[in-house]
Amino acid sequence: MSTVKEQFSITRTFKASKQQVFDAFANAEALAKWWGPAKMPIDVLQLDFRPQGIFHYSMKAGEVLRYGVFHYVTIEEPNRIEWINSFANEAGEIIQAPFPGLVFPKQVMNILTLTEEDGITTLHLTGYPINANEEEENTYYSMFASMNQGFTGTLDQLEEYLKTVQ
Repeated sequence: MSTVKEQFSITRTFKASKQQVFDAFANAEALAKWWGPAKMPIDVLQLDFRPQGIFHYSMKAGEVLRYGVFHYVTIEEPNRIEWINSFANEAGEIIQAPFPGLVFPKQVMNILTLTEEDGITTLHLTGYPINANEEEENTYYSMFASMNQGFTGTLDQLEEYLKTVQ
């Protein structure tokens, strides 16, 4: 098992209650509206939002169909969600990431915390590879700029979604 040398981290604030932000992660209909890379719609195939539950989804970019899966570890409503994120196949089985020429970790631990002050919720997300070899870890660490860009786009979509539920 790998040791955590470095963590990806992103923080974002939303003009929404902590419960509203948490609920956007806990509801299949909500996730379908905002989760995933910008301009890459997802279909929720399964959502079992509980510790040891899963979120299995597909995402389409042009003619390319990809799948992802979360395995939930800890859920402390409305403060914290921990999950292991992976690329998956149609059956929800973990697969190697589809990045040609890059060996990305098959499993990434994500820890999301939410705090609220005066109606503004701060979302803080950290991630790090687990069960990864040195090459996979190095690839993960080299992709922080790309991950920041990707998560920024996803969180932009969350911000737009939250405007519709207030």
